[in-house]
Amino acid sequence: MEYSSKLLENAVYQMSQLPGIGKRTALRLVLHLLNQPEDQTSDLAKSLLKLKEEIKFCSNCHNISDVELCEICANPKREKDMVCVVEDIRDVMAIENTGQYLGLYHVLGGKISPMEGVGPQDLTISPLISKVRENKIKELIFALSSTMEGDTTNFYIYKQIKPYNIKTSTIARGISVGDELEYADEVTLGRSILNRIPFEGSLKAS
Repeated sequence: MEYSSKLLENAVYQMSQLPGIGKRTALRLVLHLLNQPEDQTSDLAKSLLKLKEEIKFCSNCHNISDVELCEICANPKREKDMVCVVEDIRDVMAIENTGQYLGLYHVLGGKISPMEGVGPQDLTISPLISKVRENKIKELIFALSSTMEGDTTNFYIYKQIKPYNIKTSTIARGISVGDELEYADEVTLGRSILNRIPFEGSLKAS
């Protein structure tokens, strides 16, 4: 693609680095921004910089937050001894949208994937094990995507916490095998949370 401006070319390149944005879509977005009032484009740039510079991670669950402790963990109405293990913030949002879960979360920041060089040490698994060891959790709910990497991560954590004899469950397989959690509809995901099954049972089923 030929560009009449190096500034335009660079802006399109940077925009195309975003997930799911190809060069043509990036060009359309850049030209749209170029045609907007300067203050609107400036506000967008400032909000992104502010997000990058000031966003925090909850000290308890590792969810993104504006403060030290996120609103979910700080909510006195949440069940503090029930923890749902998820991959990232998008999964927290997906489950919250169901309105069916009243416990806390633990955001791993990814899944174990040897092919991509992601091991247990690259995730927030150690703090999760510490919570279990300190008897802060009565039930751990595995809510990772039904993929090979998700199942591997579930099993790794399960083996680590098995000596502590806490209740473990996994969301019901209303979520199709191979599906990413964030793309599930709210009704299906809500039912999967409510109808969760013992994690050991899921191992026998597979």
